Amino acid sequence: MIAYDDFAKLDIRMGTVESAEDVPGSEKLLKLVVNVGEEKRTLMAGIKKAYAKEQLIGRQIAILFNLEPRMIFGVESHGMILAAEDADGKLSVLCPDKGMANGAKVK
Repeated sequence: MIAYDDFAKLDIRMGTVESAEDVPGSEKLLKLVVNVGEEKRTLMAGIKKAYAKEQLIGRQIAILFNLEPRMIFGVESHGMILAAEDADGKLSVLCPDKGMANGAKVK
């Protein structure tokens, strides 16, 4: 259990994937550029086995916006994609059921 104040620190926003590319040397990672309204963010996501690059381009996704940047395979990642994992380990990125403005906050 966490306190509501801890949950309230999370800044989750909607963004549209503008590009997706393989990460040399990684079997799991894709490098994504996501439009989050006021800026574009580069994110490293361990979803390569679940999604072809072409499936992600143009898709709106939920991202953790205020995660501290981290170097992954030599690329600075500025956020984290939110995804659900089923009992078999299959991933599904979280997407809105209707189009939202890039940068819209998840509440």
